[in-house]
Amino acid sequence: MTLMPFYRLSYAARRDHLAQHAHLTVAQLALIAARRQATDDQLIENYLTTYGIPEGVAVNLRVDGHDVMVPMVTEEPSVIAAASNGGRLLMSEVGITTTVKQRELMGQIVFSHVTNQAHLREWLMAHESRLLEVANAAHPSLLSHGGGARSIRVRCLPPDWVSLDLFIDVGEAMGANLVNTLAEAVATEIRTQLDVDILMSILSNYATHSLATATCAVPVAQLATRTLTGQQVAERIYQSSALAQVDPYRAVTHNKGIMNGIDAVVLAMGNDWRSVESGAHAYASRSGQYQGLSRWWLADGQLHGELTLPLALGVVGGATRVLPLVRVNQQLAQITTARQLMGLTAAVGLAQNVAALRALVSDGIQRGHMALQRKSLALSVGATPAELPAVLDRLKTITQPTTTQAQAALAAIRQENLKK
Repeated sequence: MTLMPFYRLSYAARRDHLAQHAHLTVAQLALIAARRQATDDQLIENYLTTYGIPEGVAVNLRVDGHDVMVPMVTEEPSVIAAASNGGRLLMSEVGITTTVKQRELMGQIVFSHVTNQAHLREWLMAHESRLLEVANAAHPSLLSHGGGARSIRVRCLPPDWVSLDLFIDVGEAMGANLVNTLAEAVATEIRTQLDVDILMSILSNYATHSLATATCAVPVAQLATRTLTGQQVAERIYQSSALAQVDPYRAVTHNKGIMNGIDAVVLAMGNDWRSVESGAHAYASRSGQYQGLSRWWLADGQLHGELTLPLALGVVGGATRVLPLVRVNQQLAQITTARQLMGLTAAVGLAQNVAALRALVSDGIQRGHMALQRKSLALSVGATPAELPAVLDRLKTITQPTTTQAQAALAAIRQENLKK
């Protein structure tokens, strides 16, 4: 007898199969059922349940002269606190300034086994107008919204590949499927004209024509801590920034801190955080060595910061249509255009970075982290919101509290409450 493919099974059949395979308990099955959302069954294949990640709001951020609140989705306890703290540190009349000069996505049409790369390149460039016309005909509504295919570029790659890069203004959309459609249409047209081997036609997630820049300048006095002057903190932030330009081991962690904030915003806005991650890290390697994405320097008594990275983000299309909270989050952040979203996301990355660097070069990164980690630990052992303050009070003197210590603290508090 032929077994039915797993994806064709009913929801109940898939659930029961997994329960038997993994020996799930009644309590575990109840948890799965409680988090199930019927609409999500249509969003992904082999749906089981909805895995929730907390959403919070970063505050204290002033971007391009406007005070903003930024929804962020993350499981990391310190991310939203750091973004809010970074915003406070960078507060000024204008705050963080953002720039988005261009917003285009790129599709690649890759030719393989090319015996004469120069000849193919010449033909493609000579037919640019026709190829752009074909691309735009594949999605006429894009032109009516002010977008469309804009230009091409041809790159000859070793040993015998040629990449035709098609640059497209996708309007306010996320645009991945749109780019793929236009690229495939151009590939089909080329096949009717040339005897060539086209390997693939696909979007590139390295969005170097969709760069967002966030900059700031803050008086050094604003950076002072309990133990260091603002000048000392600013100089140490500059040193840590310079280190990330020469040491890839430090640069990876430097950029991870930036992406903590960026990913959380991208996720809250229903965009593809995996695309953003891959593009950002590629951009960090554009010189041939992996480097920090942000730079900090001192001038005129101020600490200056700058962050540039590719952010191919959209406010319509993709998951923005099916995740109901996306519209709410856009309204909370007062976002109506893709360029606004790109700038705001870069601003959060810069704020996240300065907060992390200030903590790192002064009191150490663990001081702030541990307060939040203790809260997570207390919740993980079953502390209720009412019990949480007492548990945290018992754990505050322990440098690295364990699960066993948290359980003991909770048990002691509950025992005390029984005696009252």
